[in-house]
Amino acid sequence: MSSPMTSGQLKAYEAKKKHLYGRTRAAGDAQPDALPSVQGTLPHFIQEPEDAYIVKSNPIKLRCRAAPALQIFFKCNGEWVHQNEHFSQEYKDLNTGLKVREVMINVSRQQVEDFHGPEDYWCLCVAWSHLGTSKSRKATARIAYLRKNFEQDPQGKEVPINGMIVLHCRPPEGVPVAEVEWLKNEELLSSLTDDNIDTRADHNLIIHEARLSDSANYTCLASNIVAKRRSATATVIVFVNGGWSLWTEWSPCNVPCGRGVQRRSRTCTNPAPLNGGAFCEGMSVQKITCNALCPIDGGWDEWTEWTVCSSQCEKLRGRECSAPAPRHRGKMCEGNSEATENCTDGLCTQSMDGSNDVALYSGLGAGVIAVAILVVAIMLYRRNHSEYGVDVIDSSALTGGFQSFNFKTTRQGNPLLLNSSMQPDLTVGRAYSTPLCFRDGADKDLFDPLPDIKMKVQSSFMVSLGVSERAEFHAKGPAETFPRDLNRDYGGTADRRKKGLLTLNGPFSTCREQLGTSGVFGHPGGRMVVPNAGVSLLVPQGAVAENTSWEMHMVINQGESSVQTLEGCEILLGPEVTYGPPVLDLSTPVAMSIAHCAEVDAENWNIQLKRKTQDSKWEEVMSVEEECTSCYCLMDSTSCHLLVGQPGSYALVGEPLTQAAVKRLKLAVFGSMEAGSMSYGLRVYCVDDTPHAFQGVVAAEKSRGGQLLEEPKMLPFRANTFSLQVSIQDVPQFLWSIKPFTTCQEFSFPQVWCSNQQPLHCAFSLERFSPATAQLSCKISVRQVKGHEQILQVYTAVAEAEKESVPFFMQADCTITSQTGPKAFKIPSSIRQRICATFDTANAKGKDWQLLAQKLHLDRNLAYFAKQRSPSAVILNLWEARHQDTADLDSLASALEEIGKIHSKSSPKDQDQDEARPNFGHAEAGCARGTATLTNQTSEDSAPESTG
Repeated sequence: MSSPMTSGQLKAYEAKKKHLYGRTRAAGDAQPDALPSVQGTLPHFIQEPEDAYIVKSNPIKLRCRAAPALQIFFKCNGEWVHQNEHFSQEYKDLNTGLKVREVMINVSRQQVEDFHGPEDYWCLCVAWSHLGTSKSRKATARIAYLRKNFEQDPQGKEVPINGMIVLHCRPPEGVPVAEVEWLKNEELLSSLTDDNIDTRADHNLIIHEARLSDSANYTCLASNIVAKRRSATATVIVFVNGGWSLWTEWSPCNVPCGRGVQRRSRTCTNPAPLNGGAFCEGMSVQKITCNALCPIDGGWDEWTEWTVCSSQCEKLRGRECSAPAPRHRGKMCEGNSEATENCTDGLCTQSMDGSNDVALYSGLGAGVIAVAILVVAIMLYRRNHSEYGVDVIDSSALTGGFQSFNFKTTRQGNPLLLNSSMQPDLTVGRAYSTPLCFRDGADKDLFDPLPDIKMKVQSSFMVSLGVSERAEFHAKGPAETFPRDLNRDYGGTADRRKKGLLTLNGPFSTCREQLGTSGVFGHPGGRMVVPNAGVSLLVPQGAVAENTSWEMHMVINQGESSVQTLEGCEILLGPEVTYGPPVLDLSTPVAMSIAHCAEVDAENWNIQLKRKTQDSKWEEVMSVEEECTSCYCLMDSTSCHLLVGQPGSYALVGEPLTQAAVKRLKLAVFGSMEAGSMSYGLRVYCVDDTPHAFQGVVAAEKSRGGQLLEEPKMLPFRANTFSLQVSIQDVPQFLWSIKPFTTCQEFSFPQVWCSNQQPLHCAFSLERFSPATAQLSCKISVRQVKGHEQILQVYTAVAEAEKESVPFFMQADCTITSQTGPKAFKIPSSIRQRICATFDTANAKGKDWQLLAQKLHLDRNLAYFAKQRSPSAVILNLWEARHQDTADLDSLASALEEIGKIHSKSSPKDQDQDEARPNFGHAEAGCARGTATLTNQTSEDSAPESTG
């Protein structure tokens, strides 16, 4: 830069400066106390230039302000800035009266870039007056920038709870140095509000004790005056390793007598594993042997010696039941403990005076009179009650209480109501999803007419079960059972509870023929369905050996059956099903589906599968919640799917563990006009929510001409020991009258809970005031005390001419109940073989039958599948049984497609190793080509055999 003055002017200025400086010093020496005036001071800076950064191409401004000052010039990097580049102004300070001069220059980016020196570009101000000069501080000018890439990005990590988290961050190089902040899930994280979080000066983020809430995505944010930069996002997962809960108490011995097993369990919930934490190691169930004391029946001791002959010519002797004495619930001795004998061989004579004769004849006369009075009373009672032939005998109506109900055996041959069971139905009018029957065009009644009290059993497969051709079944009341934690007094039921007898089929099962089906099955396999009962059996392909066939049957048992339990708290959750013949020899387990009525919840239910032994006793096969290698049980919300290899009778029973256990009830209301009468009868049924249970109600009402007045509804019934109340409401009082004391009727808790597939039924009899009344509208309320309530809305025409048959089930024609061959299966045989060949082969990458089970949501109790000759085939059989009602192959195709994508991601080296095995993509492609092509593939197989 050029100087703003000539060399002569500078010399003159320097000389003048020295002259004035000398005079000042002289004056100072002469008069040290005399200070110069304000106008005689050196310039001082009011504002000095400050350091600045050039952002992009924007120049910076440097300012100086001094007083008193004649001139101010900038000097940059040791050279004077030309006067033309200065912007100066002058004004007077009102406080001091001095002239203040302000000067500004611009420094461009180009100037800074062109300077090459040992230090940064700098500038200072020089101000002078007539007394001398003053210099300001040096101000530096630097070009600001911020690099794009971080020197160190934070890395994601997984840490256990309460562990320390350290995330490192080194921001990009920049001028000025970048400041660092942390983002947690895109929100600014401040360590000032959380003592557990520390952001250090070295830009690292430290969380001293990790919490579950610290699981998040963390980002390092660097910024200066130029820009902001974001680091890569680091994902932090705080996991919790599982811990065992305390062991439960040891269960009672599982046998009433002899050597048995006790068990206790614990759960991995203290805490439960979270966010990928390790599951607990060790056993969840422990078992020990136990010995229950067996009953010892009493035995008679030796007779004592005869006594001497008495005055009545008799001698006595006795014995005691002490050899041994009865112990541990053993039976008392049978027979008499005393014996008498005439000791004169009948030659004993006694004198009888007249008084004894009078007493004898008086006693005989009194006995004759008492018998006559009893006969008269019985005849009068029968005459007064001969008019009661109605459906309900209301014994409690006389006292104003709730009535109990008994089904009549009518003289006109009306059928008794039957036991029932049906699937859960939370929506009104929903059809059952389990298969009702195979399609067939032949016309057939929904159910055969029900016989009277006794019935004949004539089918061939029933005879093979050991049932006589004219076997008769009689009614028996159910045993009363209760949840084991419900401490209530139920009067006379306590003794029956102690016996622990669970009745599987109630008294009304004797009123209709046993439901069942049969068919001849060979190597292609097939399927059997009990019509409208929610019960089916799948015989897998290849289960029967080549060139062999079996005549198989499946039947729902209707006779008396009971399960011996320890506490008597179990109830039947579905129909008892038998399949056979007993000598059946299959290489693969069959898949049996049985509808149930339980709201499945492991915390509230202990559900077990039981099987009848050869001596007609019931034994536990498995608990649904435990793993078992002899049987597989898959519980859906409405059905239980079993894989069993041994023929026999099976029953699903449940034991309520808490009062929150729920079983579903199906509610239905029927009505009919009594012939030649002004009365209209409403009948309300409460049955277990399974198709088989409701089928009995349908058959009974069809035979008596009843109409279904409202879509059946579901009511959750809790094990809280409270009763069920049925009441009629909103009856038009000016059109209809109802018997007094019958508007609200009640079933006790044991009646409902322990019904074991029996229908509960109550009736309301309404009488119209005028024959012109043709409509009836009212509400039926069914509610459990301190539980749920359901409303059945009745609106119907009561004229007899308007009665019509109601389609209670979606499919009423069920002439075909078994199918054999490929058409009985959803999955075509070619695709099934390809899937089995693919997944049964061991694979180091884990893509074997276990992955297939996982993708089909069948990944529990894998030890059962591992024991099978072809685990994949058994898994597909279970899938077939589970999806028999939907005919939906999309879920299977989606699972195979997902497995195929996993396979395609493996390395080329792995693919080369797998070339010898079938490809997953081929297997899934066979199903993924669409459900439309699957139908065509199935039709190409051999035609099935069907039996009615």
